[in-house]
Parts: sequence; C-alpha cells; structure tokens
Amino acid sequence: MQTHIPASPFGPRPLSLAAVNGQRTAKTCPPDAVVDKWRVFRAVCEARSMLGATERALAVLSALISFHPDAELSGEGALVFPSNAQLSLRAHGMAPATLRRHLAVLVECGLIVRRDSPNGKRFARKGQGGAIEQAFGFDLTPLVARAAEFERLADTVRAERRALHLLRERLTICRRDICKMIELGQDEGMRGDWLAYRERYRLLALRIPRTATAAQLEPLAEAFAQLADEIRNILERHVNSKNTSANESQTERHKQNSNPDLNLESEPRSGKEQGAATPPTEQAERLPQQPQDRQTSAYPLSLVLRACPDIVDYARNGISDWAGLVATADLARAALGISPDAWRQACEVIGPADAAIVVAAILQRADAISSAGGYLRSLTHKARAGQFSIGPVLMALLRARDKALPRTG
Repeated sequence: MQTHIPASPFGPRPLSLAAVNGQRTAKTCPPDAVVDKWRVFRAVCEARSMLGATERALAVLSALISFHPDAELSGEGALVFPSNAQLSLRAHGMAPATLRRHLAVLVECGLIVRRDSPNGKRFARKGQGGAIEQAFGFDLTPLVARAAEFERLADTVRAERRALHLLRERLTICRRDICKMIELGQDEGMRGDWLAYRERYRLLALRIPRTATAAQLEPLAEAFAQLADEIRNILERHVNSKNTSANESQTERHKQNSNPDLNLESEPRSGKEQGAATPPTEQAERLPQQPQDRQTSAYPLSLVLRACPDIVDYARNGISDWAGLVATADLARAALGISPDAWRQACEVIGPADAAIVVAAILQRADAISSAGGYLRSLTHKARAGQFSIGPVLMALLRARDKALPRTG
C-alpha cells in the first residue's frame, strides 16, 4: 500500500500549513512504532485544551479510530476510509456539514492527515492477492508519531487539574473558616471591626471567577488565608485573655477563702456582733454595692436565693457558692432568650456575680417581662451610667415574696 504521499485536499479547500505539518509528522513516524489506539485517544482527550480540539471533534476522531480493525495503530499503516454516511452514524448521527467542519479541526490540530482521491471519494484498491495496494481516506499515523507528546501533555493537564482542585478545596475551607469565625466574634461580642472583615471577605469573594485557572486562584487563596489569620489571631487573643482572667480570679478566690475571718456566704453581723440579727431588708440597704472581687457580690448568697428561689430549678447540683450561681445563671439566661453578647456585657459592667443576681431576678419576674434580653441590656446601660443598684431589686422581690407567703401566728 502506498502511504505517506503528499496530498492536497479535494475541491475548493485550500492547503494549510497545519496540513503540511501533519503530513511531515506522519512521514517521519518510524514504521515499527505501535501504540494502543484507545490509550492514545484517552491521552488526546485529556490534553484537548492544549491541542485546541473540541469535544465534538474528538467524537469524530473516536468514530474514525473505531473503523481501524486492529487494537493497535502502527507506523506502517493506520489509514481508514469510511464513507460519510458510515462516519455520520458512528458519530451519533452528526450532520454532514458539521462532520466536515470537525474533520477540518482534527486536521488543523495535527491529529489526522487527509489522503484524498482524485474525485474526493474514500476507498481502497486491492491487488491480486487481496492485499490493499492503495487507499484514500484519513491517515491516523500522526497519533502514532505523537503518542509520547500526547502522554506528556495529558500528565501536565492532570497535574494542573489536581493543583486547581487543591486550590479550590483550600479556598472553600478558608472561606468557611472566615464566615464562622466572624459569626463567632460577633456572637461573643469580641472587640474587632467585624463589619470591615465582612466587607473584605465580600470583595475577595467577588474576585473569584466562575472558571478560573490555578494561576488566577493562587493570589486569591493567599489573600483569604491572610484574612483568616487576622481573624484567628483576634479569637486566640480573646481566649488567652479569658484563660488568664480565669486563672487570676481562681487564685484570688483561693486567697480570700483561705481567710478564716471572711465568709461571703454568711449574713454580716452588726457592729455589736452579739446583738440581735439585722433584718434582711436593712442588710441589703446598708451593704456596699461594688465589692472589690467582682466574682462575688456584696449581698449574701442566702439572701439572693431567698429573694430568687426559681433560679435553683436550673442548677445541676444545687447552688452552694457564687461560681455555682454564675454557672446556673448562664444556663437560665439561655432559657430566657438572653443572647451571649448581652450576658457578656452585663458581666463586664457589673461583674459576673451581680450579673447572675440580675438574671435570677429577671427569671423570678419572667411573667412580667416581655423581653428578658432587652431588659438586661437596659439595666446594663443604666449600671454603666451609675444609675442602677441591685439592692432595691432584691428588696422588692423579698417584699413580694413576704406578701405571697401565708402569715403565721
């Protein structure tokens, strides 16, 4: 069979440099070169973006390869000569005009070579022994000659695709972390310009293209990572400050409890120490409002529990100290609908112990308060301005409780 002969296209189609280059490639292919036809086709499919081939052009190439009877293509002869009707059927019923357009794409990409007959027909001429002496059709020899090149291009595409996939995963995780960290910072009322962080995140998200390359996503991933690091530093500083404050307050409580003359949970004695007990209402009026240790209150714990008995229902193991009251108030404020931010602000302004007393008082009057969170914020605002005192609240609750109790002789 006569092969690797220069050929120009039949009809008005001009000869292109790509067609000449494809003929040169087929001519330089070693005759003993052999490749698996479907393996090289898969490599071409993966590298199609670098070759300039379209998906439908590759469908036509698949149909052409299917006409080759052997499982392998060789440099000695890889020519197929199907008619347009047969080729259209194997190309899933592609229209003749569309078929011709995609065949031209395959020629321009250097994947096939046209071997047109004088009249443009595709056929094979056999000799006396039945062997094909001459054939006109499509030469697949460029697939054999460029098989190693296609594999290298496919490896490059796979590496780029993997890098792009990893970058997209990194972006997704980073964006998720940023959103949740901003939400946490706002819910906990941490100090930080959270609106500015949200705006930076929004502007970065708008820069992400719908179809992006790894080179386009790399700087965006770095920018998102930098933003996430800034927000994470704020959260870590907040956690460190809370741990430090907890350790210091624990040490301070240990020093105070080690003093045998100081008992915060017992009712204070009068100046005579041996005289009659002072009524609880008068005690509340005479006690100072701002203790030095904000983890405790100036009011006896027993007095608070007597004025606000409902808080005990939320205690897990009873309330025996101020820490237990603060922990129980934290549980009760969630049941009342008080946000963590409102609770945090109250603790900062009037101290955790007094804030727990206020929550217990709100719980005691829950039926008369429509918005517990708003009421706590209002009291916190008044306390910040020096216009709020817990003493009158406790006295009012004690008077209401005394009126509700049945009188005895």
